[in-house]
Amino acid sequence: MRAGVAFGPARVRGLAGAPDLLSIIDPREPLFLERSGAGVAGAGVAGAGIAARIEIAPGPGQIARAADLAGAALAEMEVERPAEIEPLAIGALPFDGTIPAVLQIPRFAVRREESGRAWVVSVDGSSLDPVSLAAGRVDPALPPGRSVRVTPDPDPGAFASAVEAARELIRRGALQKVVLARSLVVESEDPFDARSLVARLRAADPACYSFAVGRTVEPAPATIVGASPELLVSRRGAVVRANPLAGTAARDPDPARDAEAARALLASRKDRAEHAFVVEAARDALAPVCDRLDVQAEPSLLATSAVWHLSTEIRGRLRDPAPSALALAALLHPTPAVCGTPTGAALAAIREMEVIDRGLYAGLVGWVDASGDGEWAVGLRCAELGGRAARLFAGAGIVAGSEPAAEVAETEAKFRPLLRALGCL
Repeated sequence: MRAGVAFGPARVRGLAGAPDLLSIIDPREPLFLERSGAGVAGAGVAGAGIAARIEIAPGPGQIARAADLAGAALAEMEVERPAEIEPLAIGALPFDGTIPAVLQIPRFAVRREESGRAWVVSVDGSSLDPVSLAAGRVDPALPPGRSVRVTPDPDPGAFASAVEAARELIRRGALQKVVLARSLVVESEDPFDARSLVARLRAADPACYSFAVGRTVEPAPATIVGASPELLVSRRGAVVRANPLAGTAARDPDPARDAEAARALLASRKDRAEHAFVVEAARDALAPVCDRLDVQAEPSLLATSAVWHLSTEIRGRLRDPAPSALALAALLHPTPAVCGTPTGAALAAIREMEVIDRGLYAGLVGWVDASGDGEWAVGLRCAELGGRAARLFAGAGIVAGSEPAAEVAETEAKFRPLLRALGCL
């Protein structure tokens, strides 16, 4: 861990009004996660917005090691009491632990509730002047006349072939489900602005987890941005929540056809079987650390601007001592929603069949505080920004009943919100 400034004592102060979290982040190194108006952000302060970076080496158990390192770093911080929020670490962790990861403790972190109530916590003992935290108003408008080029990687035909190969593995009994991903590379004549892009994604899907996290370690500096519909896990005191999603249908602009697509998804044996894998895995991972665990009896429908998902809500009460939110995420990840089942066989199939490097896609994005509370979303519907290029990611769960053309269409539907936000549609 590298410290950028001296610690504490940490100070907490309420903020008047309802600050827009996007307006306070550092455009060069954003730290932001928000859903339905509630979220956290690291405030940019004249190039000195980061108090400490927690670096996690590649290798097995990367998320569990990240939880231990974050817990140790945050435990070092003295907090002036009483404090309504604690110092926290924010970041994104990769899908499979094969690349270095980093979590960051912002010098100033702002936390906001759906009601608009907000607090700022300083970890270096600084005076808390909310006005000084603002990095500037976010302009969500698309630049006029922007020219972009979109290149599939792999192309749809190659992805369909991979789906067929995965189906053959499933037919032979090598695995039950595998999630395969593809990407699009969008190139522009001007650099992409992460804050404006996230503002457009947030406006289109306010009930999704809008996020922007700067990545400052190898293989290359970049920013991951997106709007994920899926909560991996959250912890508030002893209460744990998860909301696994699996099973997808494209939305239709015609209300009648859209309603029919939703009904068909809810009745689909193929999609319900795919969904059941994810729910069972989440239940089995959380049950050993809970005194009580309630799992929604039947899946419901969750809508985004582009697709319908099958959704199951899980809520439990953790045993004492309760694992931190990030330690809970380590128990759950990778879920069958982003990997497959059995996990080992699915990971092997992904490494053999995918031609792209997932990086942070299908990993975790979120935060954990000094008390262990926190919230971690699955890193879906996202793009990696680097200058004038953006790499978009989308995946589809392959089971015995999957059809290659339908899986290609599913990924195309998942790309649409990002393509629209980038000015490609």
